Amino acid sequence: MNGKLHPEAAELQKKLAIDEPGGSLNCVQGETLLTQAGVTALDMQVIDLGNMKDSAKVESTTEYTVYTRRWFILALFVLYSASNAFQWTQLVIITSILEKYYSVSTLTVYWTSMIYMVVYIPLILPASWLLDKKGLRLGVLLGSAGTCIGSWLKVLATGPDQWWLAFLGQTVVAVSQIFILGIPAQLAATWFPPHQMSSATSIGVFGNQLGIALGFVLPAVVVHDQDDPEKFHLIGDDLFLMFIVVAIFTSVLFLTIVFGFKDQPPTPSNRAQDIKKNSAEESYLTSIKNLCTNPGYILLLITYGMNVGVFYAISTLLNTTVVSHFKYEGVTEDAGRIGLVIVICGMAGSMMCGIILDKTHSYKATTLTVYFFSFVGMIIYTFTFRF
Repeated sequence: MNGKLHPEAAELQKKLAIDEPGGSLNCVQGETLLTQAGVTALDMQVIDLGNMKDSAKVESTTEYTVYTRRWFILALFVLYSASNAFQWTQLVIITSILEKYYSVSTLTVYWTSMIYMVVYIPLILPASWLLDKKGLRLGVLLGSAGTCIGSWLKVLATGPDQWWLAFLGQTVVAVSQIFILGIPAQLAATWFPPHQMSSATSIGVFGNQLGIALGFVLPAVVVHDQDDPEKFHLIGDDLFLMFIVVAIFTSVLFLTIVFGFKDQPPTPSNRAQDIKKNSAEESYLTSIKNLCTNPGYILLLITYGMNVGVFYAISTLLNTTVVSHFKYEGVTEDAGRIGLVIVICGMAGSMMCGIILDKTHSYKATTLTVYFFSFVGMIIYTFTFRF
């Protein structure tokens, strides 16, 4: 170095002299220190830029530990979700049989499906708040316990005059589902790295679809229709067998969740969780307000709601629709098989979309593609019953 300040250092010297009392002294001291150290202002800028690059490099290469246990946690949730979703379609798919056995109307049996949607509307916000504030474990425990209790209530409701108890058990299970539908994305964000989040969410949703699929086909296979009133007690025996198996399964699953389901990994699995853990917590009402004022979210809410609403309507009315249009022995079982095909196709699509989103992040294109095929499928379904 030649002892002369770089022009940018000289400019800094003038600024100090003008802006600060005693600026001349500060500037002289600064000039002396810079000259003695052989560091110019340009050098300082280069050093500062280098530090920024090093910091960014450290941030981008930060590694987060992911735990193998995440797959066990996800598997538990899938089974728990399936055990609840199974009971949504468990009764409505054998509507024609239950009408005879319990001496109830078709609409009354429909309510075993509609109760899921009715209780969801007022309870989803408090359930989401609970999951957000108290974590995954408490929500999953409450949902699993409710599913187990509701299943056992239905075991006690296999008498011809005990429809009220069967519906009570169905209602308890329906309330429990509010701790299911919002969990897949949160579980994926808590336990999985970014490149696996979409796939993990899809697998979580897969559990719900698996339960619905089984709920379409198994009850129609296990519970046999009887035309002779003297053999109606055989329907009660079949119902008891179906209910007791489900109750035992949900009991074992509940105990496994009690001892095996963890709220979160020991350390954050991704940067988003790391930031959330170390930052100020956002108000739940504020987050709801932000969503409600987001046009993109509102559009997605409406369109997704329309698609899901159509699916729920088809599922609820499937047995009656098929039985009323096709008159032959075994039509109830075929109605269940139709529901099974619908849901299996949805499961395959869900898995495929999860993989595509992980690889491409093309959320809009994927959503539009799914909506288009839903539209085409609904047209085909409609005209199948027209002709």
